[in-house]
Amino acid sequence: MPSDPDKQQIKKRRQMTLIYVILVLLVITLANTLFGPKLEKVEYSEFLKMGESGEIKSLKFEGERIYLTLRSDENRSKLFPKLYYTVSIGDNEGLARKLETWQIDSYGAVIENQTNILSIIFSWVLPIALLVGVWYFIIKMIGKKMGNPMSFGKNSEKVYAEKSTGVTFDDVAGQEEAKAALVEIVDFLDDPTRFDAIGAKMPKGALLVGPPGTGKTLLARAVAGEAKVPFFSMSGSEFVQMFVGVGASRVRDLFTQAGEKAPCIIFIDEIDAIGKSRATQGVSNDEREQTLNQLLAEMDGFDANKGVVILAATNRPEVLDPALLRPGRFDRRIIVERPDLAGREAILKVHSHKVKMGEDVDLRDIARTTSGAVGADLANIINEAALLAVKRKHAAVMQDDLMEAIEISIAGQVKRDRILSNKEKLAVSYHETGHAMVAALLDNTDPVHKITIVPRTKGALGYTMQRPTEEKYLVTKDELLDQIAVMLGGRAAEEVALGQISTGAANDIERATASARRMISLYGMSETFDMMALESAQSTYLDGRPVSTCSPDTAAKIDKEALRIIKMQHQRAIDILTDNKAALDACTKYLLEHETISGEAFTKLLEEKRET
Repeated sequence: MPSDPDKQQIKKRRQMTLIYVILVLLVITLANTLFGPKLEKVEYSEFLKMGESGEIKSLKFEGERIYLTLRSDENRSKLFPKLYYTVSIGDNEGLARKLETWQIDSYGAVIENQTNILSIIFSWVLPIALLVGVWYFIIKMIGKKMGNPMSFGKNSEKVYAEKSTGVTFDDVAGQEEAKAALVEIVDFLDDPTRFDAIGAKMPKGALLVGPPGTGKTLLARAVAGEAKVPFFSMSGSEFVQMFVGVGASRVRDLFTQAGEKAPCIIFIDEIDAIGKSRATQGVSNDEREQTLNQLLAEMDGFDANKGVVILAATNRPEVLDPALLRPGRFDRRIIVERPDLAGREAILKVHSHKVKMGEDVDLRDIARTTSGAVGADLANIINEAALLAVKRKHAAVMQDDLMEAIEISIAGQVKRDRILSNKEKLAVSYHETGHAMVAALLDNTDPVHKITIVPRTKGALGYTMQRPTEEKYLVTKDELLDQIAVMLGGRAAEEVALGQISTGAANDIERATASARRMISLYGMSETFDMMALESAQSTYLDGRPVSTCSPDTAAKIDKEALRIIKMQHQRAIDILTDNKAALDACTKYLLEHETISGEAFTKLLEEKRET
């Protein structure tokens, strides 16, 4: 049986043969058009005159026409097409017979009664064959671009043979709860008789839910790798095509193939592409609904104890159809959250395993600095650090390489071509020092890790980096208010030290406003509205953007309350910086000279200046 590479070679040879045949037919047709015989119509009376004058060399009778060649055309150049003259005689058989028997002999012309096969081929067969070939070729090209619309029952899923995923649970770190929930599926695929003996039924499907980059697809592949079973993988968007019925056919074909290879795993990534709730679709999409209906029917129609397990991943569970989530279809929802401190450290260890690391590398410190990062972010940081180490000609990745990689992921590369004027540089220095001083002098804030005024490619002219000392899952009202004060500390420093304001606080203002609004509408931290929910969070695992659920009048009151909170924290930042104006000037001068200050150096300098 031919292997996959051999099949690809055979397919390519067939395609090339088809292209060559079409090109040959096209060349022959063009040659026949340009250099083949040309026809010129002659009236019957003119034909008689040609005959009487002896100008006709030969005649050929075909149906209702007479084809003539003239003696005067014998000396034409061979580069020009041969001329044929046609005379229409209709269906008058008597006239045709009279011409053949009475007059032709006197013309001295030769009669050609045989049919010209080449003429028929060039006139009818060749053009039709060429059109069919071109049509077939165009359909094949369209099929490649649009998912092969002529192959309604064929799937493009990737089938991984036993052990071919190359991923096990050892390759997945920071998701211990999710792995524990999936171990049962692996055990069932390894030995289903244990479950049958006690009468337990394995869940038909498990839905992996979490933010992008947390490792949902990696977990699915790890299940297949641990169980050593075939792995069918498709994206939800691959089911939906421009032709109605294609998606449903692909679902049927997928489950048919999976049933033949059981035990196996079917993995549907981004299932929200086909599984959106039918009740919330403003405009009906027949193709999407048919695909979803077929998926529901297939999940009802197969027996999970045969060894076919369905895994799906999404970061928008709230938009999925309730029929898809009910028991008997996706029985289990597995949350794949952002990793905590220990999880981030474990992920860094996994990704740094194949990278040569220096002796000074402290992955715990890197994990503490990357609060909120997901697995994909941490993998990228390790890779960026390795690239930096090569660029800096280090023998191994050093701690400084890792820290710089974190800054690249947050603020972008250093922008060397952006040269600030002395006035702008002074304003940026005061701005960043203002953030750092307010953070350092308040009780409920994370300590300052680094201050810099080196511009970055993501638009930052400078930034202040804070590093949490511990993992937090709850934030108090006082902590939120202090965070808003730190956000507004940059603008406050410009006002206190320079007596002017600039556009550099735009992002700070946006973040402070959003935080103040959430305190009022989501967290119930306002005396005006008490614990009334005024907004609901949507797309929790994506941007988490809140959607208003209140009246316009209430929304206007929320704006006033948010403004009150912002003004209060703005004034609070101004008061802190005014009381410590000497320290602000000294720290800004130091930052202006050195461009970058570490958290330890800043804290030491601030304490010295405050004491004096």
